[in-house]
Amino acid sequence: MDRPILACLAGTLVLRFSSGLTAAMLVYYLADLPRHGGPTVDAFTVALLTAAFFATELVLSPILGVLSDRIGHGRLMPIGPLLGAVAVVLTAVTTDLGLLGITRLLEGAAAAASIPSILGFLAMATSHDEALRGRVSARFEAVTVAGIGAGIAAAGAVYTFLGPAGFLLNAVIYGLAFVIYRQGVPAADLLHARAHSADGPATEGSGLLPGETRDLPPGAARYQSPRGGALLRYRRLLRTRGIWLLAPTWICLNAALGLYTSQSLFQLVKARDPRFPDQLLVGGFTPLEISGAFVVAGLIFFAGLAYWGDRFARYRRTTIIAAGIGGGAILAAAALALNHSGELPVIARVPMIVAGGAGLFVLAGATPAALGLLADISEASPDDRGAIMGMYSVFLGLGQVGGLLLGGVAADLAGLDGVLVATFALLVLSLPSLMQLRGAEHQVGRVPDASAAP
Repeated sequence: MDRPILACLAGTLVLRFSSGLTAAMLVYYLADLPRHGGPTVDAFTVALLTAAFFATELVLSPILGVLSDRIGHGRLMPIGPLLGAVAVVLTAVTTDLGLLGITRLLEGAAAAASIPSILGFLAMATSHDEALRGRVSARFEAVTVAGIGAGIAAAGAVYTFLGPAGFLLNAVIYGLAFVIYRQGVPAADLLHARAHSADGPATEGSGLLPGETRDLPPGAARYQSPRGGALLRYRRLLRTRGIWLLAPTWICLNAALGLYTSQSLFQLVKARDPRFPDQLLVGGFTPLEISGAFVVAGLIFFAGLAYWGDRFARYRRTTIIAAGIGGGAILAAAALALNHSGELPVIARVPMIVAGGAGLFVLAGATPAALGLLADISEASPDDRGAIMGMYSVFLGLGQVGGLLLGGVAADLAGLDGVLVATFALLVLSLPSLMQLRGAEHQVGRVPDASAAP
């Protein structure tokens, strides 16, 4: 991997660490808000504030993805950390829920400014090498998960020792991400060659090796990037068949993951709920205990990402996604059993924990496989990679917002059980569209050794 790719991954790690740190500290801050002079906060308000982040990312990512194609991916990346730094400074000095909502909008805008441009750059830089694309896709998801997970894990200690001042420390970390993007990624996008056609030979800016030409997946139609305004360009992109075959599955998966980004955390740390006395995992855990658990879970997930990312050339993308859905179901079932194991001895809970870890390991493969498939789709329109890869944030935002709101309602009705049952429902909903996508995968993506690939 060359220096700009490594800089993108390093910057993403730091950026996602900052967003994970803010997200978790905000949950602790909201649970503790009355002590700082603010109002009492319920589960649905937590869901709304968290959803505001993803809603903003969802709305702005398509617009800023198109902008990154026009001005250069490297020029837009550093804007995100600047917006994030402003957001966390404001968070540190207020207990007003309205202003806290504005800070979530700013952090969503930060992600929208950086992520589509990062993914557009990475898709362009790996267009010549499927194995490299698999490694980069997996490592992007790895640094995303590792960054968010490390941020969540660190949040317990940071908030315990610094309180709201921890948000000011996070502004410094956002500044580090700014420096990495600014210094490590060429602003002019040296790999970007808008002046050359999609069929043209390799040049310094084409993203290809000398003597290579860009090949599309078998059966894929080459997309001619339209002239005109951003709205026209995006309307044309939205008609791409592969995007809409992938969308329902990825949205459902992100919604299932969205159930855990704040609601499960809030259920673990809030005061014990007398309505759910039989739910072992609802309430009573300290931020430091949760930090330790997240470190272990993050290591398992990271190992799964590394394993599946090295198998892009062996397994079809849809095979890896289907396995991930099965892993998610195993994880939810194990968590549900653990939540009702209060009467059992500690040793009896070990198989549940092991099964949950195995499910998490397999689940890890689903997101890099979906990301790799989206990058494959972008090969048909190389001048619009930022716009197409911006759909990553759209799918993420739709799923996370839906999952967060569903999780808020489910948690209020049935505690952690509600969150876990909702997870099963979303995983089941993802299957019909995945079957359709599998039938057309040879037309919209790369199918390794198509005659024999599982």
